[in-house]
Amino acid sequence: MLKNEKIRNIAIIAHVDHGKTSLVNELLKQGGAFRENQTVGDRVMDSNALERERGITILAKNCAVRYKGVKINIVDTPGHADFGGEVERSLKMVDGVLLVVDAYEGPMPQTRFVLEKALELKHKVIIVINKIDRPDARIKEVEDEIMTLFLELDASPEQLDSPFVYASARNGVAGLTVDSATTNMVPLLDKIIDYLPAPEYDEKGSFQMLVSATQYSEYVGKMAVGKVTSGQIGVNAGAVRVNYYDDKIKNNFKITQIFEFMAMKKLPIEQTLGGDIVCISGCADVGIGDTICNTANPVALPFTKISEPSVEMTFMVNDSPLAGKEGKFVTSRHLRDRLYKEADKDLSLKVSDTDSTEAFKVCGRGEMHLSILIENMRREGYEFAVSNPRVLYKRDENGKLMEPMDRAIIDVPEVSMGAVMEKMGSRRAELVGMTPHGSRQKMEFIIPARGLFGYKSELLTDTKGEGILNTVSNGYDYYKGDIATRKTGSLIAFEAGESNAYGLYNAQERGSLFIGAGVTVYAGMIVGSNPAGDDITVNVCKKKELTNMRSKSSDEALRLTPPLQFTLEECLGFIGDDELLEVTPEHLRMRKSELDHGKRLRNRAKNLH
Repeated sequence: MLKNEKIRNIAIIAHVDHGKTSLVNELLKQGGAFRENQTVGDRVMDSNALERERGITILAKNCAVRYKGVKINIVDTPGHADFGGEVERSLKMVDGVLLVVDAYEGPMPQTRFVLEKALELKHKVIIVINKIDRPDARIKEVEDEIMTLFLELDASPEQLDSPFVYASARNGVAGLTVDSATTNMVPLLDKIIDYLPAPEYDEKGSFQMLVSATQYSEYVGKMAVGKVTSGQIGVNAGAVRVNYYDDKIKNNFKITQIFEFMAMKKLPIEQTLGGDIVCISGCADVGIGDTICNTANPVALPFTKISEPSVEMTFMVNDSPLAGKEGKFVTSRHLRDRLYKEADKDLSLKVSDTDSTEAFKVCGRGEMHLSILIENMRREGYEFAVSNPRVLYKRDENGKLMEPMDRAIIDVPEVSMGAVMEKMGSRRAELVGMTPHGSRQKMEFIIPARGLFGYKSELLTDTKGEGILNTVSNGYDYYKGDIATRKTGSLIAFEAGESNAYGLYNAQERGSLFIGAGVTVYAGMIVGSNPAGDDITVNVCKKKELTNMRSKSSDEALRLTPPLQFTLEECLGFIGDDELLEVTPEHLRMRKSELDHGKRLRNRAKNLH
């Protein structure tokens, strides 16, 4: 095996919001990826509109920078636990990682998850303590916490000697000590070249490239991204796609184009380079986990097993009275094609058909994982309905029921601790750690995954907007018992029409409303919540009878409480087992699965008997 000293392949891993993408931004800037007079925005790697809006990385992305004659391939990975599948497959492409940790928050749940995966692959690690310019930075304590985490994860002696680099990505500075981080990112770039290993490849072997990601181009179609581990191949050469776990996958194709990554672009090249991360087009059916080889010796490489999904939702064709009025793609064929296309790109997503041709089961890593998919689809013009999220149970060898658990870290002001402890207790959470940080407390819980559905908005209410919740999967444990996460009932529209002030004024006495006047509603649509806990049918379209003594203008005296506006995640957290969320490009409408009021009453009576 030879080492290509002209290349370094690195992944940047961290918990959400610890500054990975900002760090990549500065490495690109100072590594000469942009012209001196070029205007460069913040977080250039966050190309997706949703990523920019939410300030998080959702998709792992490749870029590269050339520094001191060495090409550094950089993979920016997501920090949210729900997108852990992106991180797991990205780590297979690289030879070393930068672990970015916030100088105040220290190691968080996702830090543990991604570091564990990197250590399992025997990757070398450079620890970057970021945001050292924070006034509340506690650098020495964070260093100790990181080393404790390394010990807990059984790091090798070499990994325990990982070097520290201190940085402020926002200010574009890094140094080997806190005091020396004053001018630029050069110390970090030097440390990457000096400490992280060059990729190894078999120069004389036949060509092999493990596909770790796929991209799509309107001009050349589907493209495979991966690291060249053996041999070389050129444009127009014959190749074969094989899979280590599936003998049936084997098809020949011709390589039409090869690209290398440089800065934010893909540049065409004539031949691959050993150890480099490249992008190959020509095989329309290529998938993540496949191996591209030359035709003479098709030997597949094993691929990292991606962690199994833990949450399930049902996606179905929208059958409400307002169906088809806003969406561009509304049929079951459109819905099925889009979901299976997403499952090809995202290995941690599983899609399956159901007994009905108009409904599909979609399993993902968490509520946010699936809500991002829903949001992307509605922006693309899809119209459909979804059920509430449900966890995936399994049984042990003795037949005992097991459920997915989460490790939740909640950072709250001390005055809010009581309310948080009470809520977490009712959701079957177990307190496993508590650390004071000034006037705040960091509490660590092990909680059933289903106990966190819809909790984030409650946490913000209980802590006056100051609570911070972070979670990561904690495997499976025995069933913890029933959890009553929702204590309110629904206010359900009685008839179709347009809501008006008079009808809403009478309905708001029963609870909180979700709609204002002038909204088109239909029978069975949820228009509010009832704190008493029962479902109540209300007529928000009811008009006042007009006489010569009662004029329409007196409606202006009716005072309506402003309606509650729910986000997509809050809608998913609110709906119950017998309710659906209608998703269109313009609206989110909650509704009962059975729209007919009479049938709902009969079904309820049957269940009681």
